Amino acid sequence: MSETPKKAAASGPGTYFITGYPGFIGKRLVERIAREDPQGHIFALVQPKMLKDAQKHSAGLEGAKLELLTGDVVDMHLGLSGEEYQRLCERVTDVFHLAAISNLSAPKETAWRVNVDGTRNMLELARDCEKLRRFNYFSSCYVAGDRVGVIAEDELDRGQTFRNPYEETKFQAEKIVQRASSSLPVTIYRPCSVVGDSRTGEIDRFEGPYYLGILLVTSPMVVPLPLPGNGVAPLNVVPVDFIVSAVWHLSRDPRGVGRTFHLVDPNPMSARRVYEHIAEKANRKLPRFNLSARAADVMLRLPVLEKLARPQRAAISYVNHLAIYNCHNTLELLDGTGIRCPPLASYLDQLMAYVREQYRKRRENLEVEDPLDQSPPPTSEEAPASPRSSRRP
Repeated sequence: MSETPKKAAASGPGTYFITGYPGFIGKRLVERIAREDPQGHIFALVQPKMLKDAQKHSAGLEGAKLELLTGDVVDMHLGLSGEEYQRLCERVTDVFHLAAISNLSAPKETAWRVNVDGTRNMLELARDCEKLRRFNYFSSCYVAGDRVGVIAEDELDRGQTFRNPYEETKFQAEKIVQRASSSLPVTIYRPCSVVGDSRTGEIDRFEGPYYLGILLVTSPMVVPLPLPGNGVAPLNVVPVDFIVSAVWHLSRDPRGVGRTFHLVDPNPMSARRVYEHIAEKANRKLPRFNLSARAADVMLRLPVLEKLARPQRAAISYVNHLAIYNCHNTLELLDGTGIRCPPLASYLDQLMAYVREQYRKRRENLEVEDPLDQSPPPTSEEAPASPRSSRRP
């Protein structure tokens, strides 16, 4: 007989524990919590190598009760001191577990240690949290692996196979979280590919199938590169501000306990239509012919594109993936809140403007990171839930 899930504590100022800070989603989630619950206290687990970045971001959060704890999800007791761990167990009401490896080329052993063992460590903490109201777990739509057709939120293991260790280890981690839901108040979020802010266009990395489209259209070749495949599959992307708003609301809704939510665009455009929009904004035209995914990968290895394309090549397999993510649970609980995923066409200008600005700064040799030369080593932090070949906090 399974245990009864812990009852949520009474509403009031919360004590929040977040992993994956100062990641792209993690930073915005911390900002949202600080704004919505100004009396609440936030603990953020930060890897030692990311401490300076975390301190820089936290310094700008005036009035926020944010406490940085140095550690790592892969270590016993998260690498925290006994006193720190005990304080979490006594005070934490809400956990947001974002930390993960989403580097598609990371060795399976590395991805497993962070994504699976790290999640198991977080669940151990959650079981010891005396006042726990919710364990919020960031999974990914890509736990569906190579499945095609309509994929429901209450489906997980359907005998699918996986294209990379990221998909497989996130799948295995979600299985562990689902089993834990018999005794913990768990909510699982499965975002699809996360793109920039719908208002500002800001993004930390130009990776995934959407940014592959920008590369194809704005490549340095005289003629834009053709689209890999026929482009009829839906290209499902969501802006980061929608992710944060949806997660915050769902984490506060008692009906969210024990449920899984696809954080997706309920009406995504086809890949070809998206790339045509990008081409139109860039005053370019897509070639009428298509390339097979394999041929496109070969072309992206040409010397003129090899440097630019490294993070994007791994996204090719997702451009023609005929998967449709049903989001009934998400639509039901967000109904009447005003929170909805905006259509890509409504914020495409902002995304394109941000990309152009980054290119301009690079051309003018300003001190900014090269947005198309991103190959950092695998690290343990936030999972943005998009099929990326590299990531950072």
